Amino acid sequence: MLGKLIASYCKLLSWLMVTCLALMVLLVFTNVVLRYAFNSGVTISEELSRWLFVWMTFLGAVVALHERAHLGTDTLVSRLSMRGKKICLGTGHLLMLWICALVLKGAWEQVKVNLTSTSAAMEASLALFYASGATFAVLGALVLIHDFLRLITGRLSEAELAGGRESEAASHRPGQAA
Repeated sequence: MLGKLIASYCKLLSWLMVTCLALMVLLVFTNVVLRYAFNSGVTISEELSRWLFVWMTFLGAVVALHERAHLGTDTLVSRLSMRGKKICLGTGHLLMLWICALVLKGAWEQVKVNLTSTSAAMEASLALFYASGATFAVLGALVLIHDFLRLITGRLSEAELAGGRESEAASHRPGQAA
């Protein structure tokens, strides 16, 4: 149930990322054309593009966490017993949950500090900018908690015990068919 909810939410986040990217391209392209062709520009273009990029990055990190798409290597973990793999994954998840707590604490402090501050061009509250980190911390923690619960209840498959994904270049070894 929770897994389906997280998967649906990540699909929504993916669409939000596509929207952010499309808006960024449109803003930057329009601004470049206006600057070179008409010696003018859209004032908020650069700032809004930067904000969209930050939000897109944090939302993408949540989706990548859910899809286990972060790069990793399992050179050591692959040589461990099943119990060793589970201990490593569980320890890794607990450490990442601690990091999410630290990110949430820091981002929340920045939200509070910047609640009354506004950005230069858009004159929007800077708290919205720093809320991206808090959003990542909460959503990332939910994904990690779900996976950790699956681990301790034995519902995580052996293939899921590796914490990340190797790059395609690293997965093709010399002499190996591609």
